[in-house]
Amino acid sequence: MDLVELDLKHIWHPCSQMHDYESFKPIVIKRAKGVYLYDKNDKAYIDIISSWWCNLFGHLNETINESIKEQLTKIEHVIFANFTHEGAINLAQNLASILPNGLTKFNFSDNGSSAVESALKMAFQYQAQTDNSQKTKFMCLEEGYHGETLGALSVGAMDLYAKIYKPILIKTIRIKAPNCYRCEFGKNRDNCACECFIYAESEFEKHAKHTAAIIIEPLLQGAAGMRIYPPLYLKKLREICDFYGVILIADEIATGFGRTGAMFACEKAGISPDIMVLSKGLTGGYMPMSVVATTQKIYDAFYAPYNEHKAFMHSHTYAGNPLGCAAALGVMKIFKEQNALKIANDTAKVLNELTLRAFSNHKFVGEVRSIGLINAIELVKDKDKKQSFDAKLRLGYEIYKVALKNGLLLRPLGDVLYFNPPLNITTDECEKAVEICKKSIEEVLK
Repeated sequence: MDLVELDLKHIWHPCSQMHDYESFKPIVIKRAKGVYLYDKNDKAYIDIISSWWCNLFGHLNETINESIKEQLTKIEHVIFANFTHEGAINLAQNLASILPNGLTKFNFSDNGSSAVESALKMAFQYQAQTDNSQKTKFMCLEEGYHGETLGALSVGAMDLYAKIYKPILIKTIRIKAPNCYRCEFGKNRDNCACECFIYAESEFEKHAKHTAAIIIEPLLQGAAGMRIYPPLYLKKLREICDFYGVILIADEIATGFGRTGAMFACEKAGISPDIMVLSKGLTGGYMPMSVVATTQKIYDAFYAPYNEHKAFMHSHTYAGNPLGCAAALGVMKIFKEQNALKIANDTAKVLNELTLRAFSNHKFVGEVRSIGLINAIELVKDKDKKQSFDAKLRLGYEIYKVALKNGLLLRPLGDVLYFNPPLNITTDECEKAVEICKKSIEEVLK
């Protein structure tokens, strides 16, 4: 029995309808280097989505490799309760130096969804321990996505992932989210005064008294189709949270570490959240690790003699894993020593121009949008009416299959195709990816 047959016999793949695998078999990847994946037949695929947005500096990055190899000679893991190690201490110090102002305390988890759970519990317990025990609810933006554990699904607002589980989810307050492509106020991102913030104001007026925290994806709602909204919205949100005493949680799992052109998306709005959640690019896509960063003020609400029951009783077996910390320190080293953010922003200008030139006048492309190296191409049936294709056509999925045949790994969000490449992708690789994407669209939409 070959590897594909063994896979289908035993493995239940994530975010997949396994019935599809009967006709479109899983691809066995044998090796990888830089932006390329290579299958068992040595066919190359450009990993333009960074293997679900986490591969920050390419596959088999030498700097990250060396950092992990060095750590392997010391210690692979140690309990993180009452024990610590140099890697975690150095990583915390590094993060404190680059995060938005005030984020100086770090709680370690082992994946993004777990970190979101930690952040929600932290916010809830903080309110309970600061004489705000009536603040028990959470707010979120419609079409938000924060992971797939029950708490994370509760504060997400995408029925694709959550609908079936609604009977067992926490009831949350959903705020109508910005949608600049289909703005009901007739504006666009360039001339937007965030009139849509009236929906947030309305929900805060009604529910802030009983709300512990709001969680948002800053500037970019990823799973919703790479929807980009203006920094002004974040500024307004910071102000209204301060006014009502609601904790602002910024989920920078997808946007952190240079993805939006700034080290963190919150920087573009000039704001600092009360809690920030980090993962994905944190370890360059090498190791499962996440961090919840928070302020001294929130930390102090948990600081008391143990018998007062204020400790944050939340833990993960692999919290602070030394190998994960080593990978993250490798990422920090690349940013510091290789001018990575500037190089990425220079490349982003080229990629943005390439995508605009290739797709902005296409008959079935409604909008090309970009932030940093992230570029999104929204396919529509009617450009003037901004009318989407029938979801039953699974147009994005069909293009995905053709693009793989042509050597490009896309992972469409409905009918939104997107590029979210490693920060060190070259301009030649960008050009090749755009060419393959355009060819694949044209093969499907003849």
